[in-house]
Amino acid sequence: MAETALKSLPPNANSHMLLLFYSLLARLLRTLDQTGDTRLHNLSESQPFLAGYRDELRGYQPADLTTADAPQWWDQQIVKWEAAVDGHLPARALMSAARLNTDQMRILVAAGIVEEDIRFGGLYAALQEPVVSRRPSIGLLGWLLSTPDAAPLDGWLYCRPLLENGLLIAENQGDSRAEWTLRVPPAIWDALRGRPAAKPAPGMTRQPASSFPSLEHLILDAQIAQQVTRVPQLFASGQITALVLRGMGGSGRRTTLGALARAMGRDVLLYEGALSDDARKLLGPLATLTNALPIIRCNPNPGETVELPTLPCFDGPVGVTLGKSGGLRGELVANALSLHLPPPDAESRRRFWQAAPAHITPDDLNAIVEHFLLTGGMIARAAALAQTYAALDQRLSISAQDVQQATRALNRQTLDTLATPLEAISGWSDLVVGEQITTELRALESRCRRREALRQEAGQAFEHNLNRGVRALFSGASGTGKTLAARALAAALQMDLYRVDLAAVVNKYIGETERNLNEVFSRAEELDVILLLDEGDSLLTRRTDVSNANDRYANLETNYLLQRLETYEGIVIITTNAAQRIDSAFMRRLDVVVEFAKPDTDERRQLWSAHLPPAHDLSTPFLESVITRCTLTGGQIRNAALHATLLALNSGEALHDQHLEAALQREYRAAGASFPLTADTNGQSHLDRLRRFADELR
Repeated sequence: MAETALKSLPPNANSHMLLLFYSLLARLLRTLDQTGDTRLHNLSESQPFLAGYRDELRGYQPADLTTADAPQWWDQQIVKWEAAVDGHLPARALMSAARLNTDQMRILVAAGIVEEDIRFGGLYAALQEPVVSRRPSIGLLGWLLSTPDAAPLDGWLYCRPLLENGLLIAENQGDSRAEWTLRVPPAIWDALRGRPAAKPAPGMTRQPASSFPSLEHLILDAQIAQQVTRVPQLFASGQITALVLRGMGGSGRRTTLGALARAMGRDVLLYEGALSDDARKLLGPLATLTNALPIIRCNPNPGETVELPTLPCFDGPVGVTLGKSGGLRGELVANALSLHLPPPDAESRRRFWQAAPAHITPDDLNAIVEHFLLTGGMIARAAALAQTYAALDQRLSISAQDVQQATRALNRQTLDTLATPLEAISGWSDLVVGEQITTELRALESRCRRREALRQEAGQAFEHNLNRGVRALFSGASGTGKTLAARALAAALQMDLYRVDLAAVVNKYIGETERNLNEVFSRAEELDVILLLDEGDSLLTRRTDVSNANDRYANLETNYLLQRLETYEGIVIITTNAAQRIDSAFMRRLDVVVEFAKPDTDERRQLWSAHLPPAHDLSTPFLESVITRCTLTGGQIRNAALHATLLALNSGEALHDQHLEAALQREYRAAGASFPLTADTNGQSHLDRLRRFADELR
């Protein structure tokens, strides 16, 4: 009858822990009943709750079973019950992975039972008088679990592996070892009971296998997809113990590992952050207890190597994700397979949009797929937000404009702390430059529009050294329209433009500049925005011979930027007014170089016409003289026109010759140059001479 009652227990973690508790309880009662210490013997009678547990045990035990024989009988029943359960039992899995014996498992249960029944805390406190502690000490557990007629268990010998692996924690390690009081980390105890928390610790998240797609439904590059499907077999055969996936954020690294976990019948235990010793001691046991694939998200800085030692109490497969920079080392990845997940191509993006919970017409879908080169993760977020924008206009289907609004909102959330957004202008019509510059800018626009198709159609020689990134250099004096051209390009491509001030990125501390640059490039790459590196010559200068530490670290920064530009998958524009200072290695890696020159007379005429107020009162001879003789840049013309307008407002008059002349003199003084319309030797200003000439004509 007793065995029948035990067999009726559900085959789950809770039943297993109940049986382990009964085995512990049988030993505890045997020790209390058979001790020669009258005080301790009477203690079992003075604890009413123990009487209730005695009755509970008798409900399962044979009627003639003695207290002395009960522990062995319970051990036998546990073995039989476990043999009949094929599924995952957390305690059994932990014993196997951590190589724990039954006594060590009972110590773990004895230390954790206080979490279930606080009355055991009172019992432990009474047993340990005069030391007051409601948690068991190493010495107490060694005595409680010993056979009365045998030598006491060496508590330290049994507890030491549990402490080293993080299964037990001793708070009072300043005391003698026998007095160390023990507790089980709550996350481990919950998992032992079969009730693991969704967020067991900071940076740690448990996700069920059902939340991930199956391997056949993964959206991946065809070649990568074939390789990924073979990974479970490699894990099962022991050929690899870890899978390392590199790629940009949102490229599907976590989803791919989750699909692999699902294929292997495992959940996912994700850890983000530096893998400290405490985190490692929690991650390994929890992965075993929850039958999960541990996924470690690493984010090493450029030139940094992350150490990944083995996880204690765990002997299963491990997943690791990281970006393009940094490296890994350690026993955990000693036998690892590394794969790189490229950005999704057009067909993959189409499948991501079709899988998103948003309605899109076929025409809009084609435009969205072609225009927005986003990762799968970004598509999921953008689709949900775009659907909201469509709902605001009472539309069911999302359009390319909705997606652009959604991506702009997501861009600002991610990039605003790293770079400054620049508003686009109307387009090329707002830019006044020469014919040659216009031709180069149009070629750049074409390169940006066709960057994905170009990679697919290029010859075999480009197969391994061409990505979808576009790198352009705008060189020329300040005010010649470099930044305005970048804004015009953003308008033409309907993309967001973000400016990075490299002077703010450069940091005096070693490695910080590379870290800052990596953060900017990675985020811009994931969001597919245009990145503008203003005054790029501050980092792109020629490398020097190493004569001191400063030279060496400056060269390291330059080398990193060289490598990062070459692998960059987005559009980046670098501006400089000192192109001669740029390292030749950078010049070789640039796809388009546009040299901006000062505007000629016709271009200056267009610039003045665009910047002067329509209702000005400038004389034609004076304005023509300004256009022909004042060889200013576009930026200087803008400043002079704006200041002249301000002077006119202050005087309450329409803008006339004196206002513009004063503004021009101010601009030339700021530039440290001589004003070309100066007074002659007779003291007559250029403006006076023009007026006299006009009068003579009349």
